[in-house]
This record gives sequence, structure tokens and C-alpha cells, in this order.
Amino acid sequence: QVQLVESGGGLVQPGGSLRLSCAASGIIFSINTMGWYRQAPGKQRELVATITSSRSTNYADSVKGRFTISRDNAKNTVYLQMNSLKPEDTAVYYCNADRWYQNIRYIHWGQGTQVTVSS
Repeated sequence: QVQLVESGGGLVQPGGSLRLSCAASGIIFSINTMGWYRQAPGKQRELVATITSSRSTNYADSVKGRFTISRDNAKNTVYLQMNSLKPEDTAVYYCNADRWYQNIRYIHWGQGTQVTVSS
């Protein structure tokens, strides 16, 4: 059974930091592209960051220079370090696993963790 479990969300002040974690099971973690997405009230889910099996990374323009995605294959865990947080970063953050096998795409999602940035 595939399972992605996020943790680390919470309430922080503008300018503060949080580190999100996503622990994966039921997948061959090292061959999956892993990602973080977020969804704010009234908005569509959007890409935040991705990291491939070869550790190539990609970031949304809105978080470049502030967020860092990383992975620890030995722990089957992907992280999102969030610094200099802004109120507009407030959203539910979702972990994602993504891979192709025999022309079929396999995508899995975590349950989400709430991040609130407010004074």
C-alpha cells in the first residue's frame, strides 16, 4: 500500500521558517520524482517544488530563493525547507510521488499539512 505522510506544518509569523517532511512507503522511493504542491482557499493547487531521482530541482518563481527541496533516499523522505515566509504562502501543502512505467504514469498524494503565516 502506497502511503505519503506529511508533517511539520503549523502557524508561523511572517519572516519565520518551517521544515516540512514527507515520509513515503509502498513505493521504490529512489526512482520517483518527488514534489511539494500547495492549495490556498479559493485557488487551484499549484506546484511549489520538485526533485527528481537524480536530484535535479525545480521551483515555482514565487518561492525561488526562499524554499529548498531535498530528499534522503535512505529514509524514504522528502523535505521542504521554507524560509522568509510570507502571508501568501498560507496553504495546505501536499506531498507528491510521480513516475512513469511502461507508458503509464503513477501519481500518489499525501493527505496535506496546513501552513499558516500570520501575525
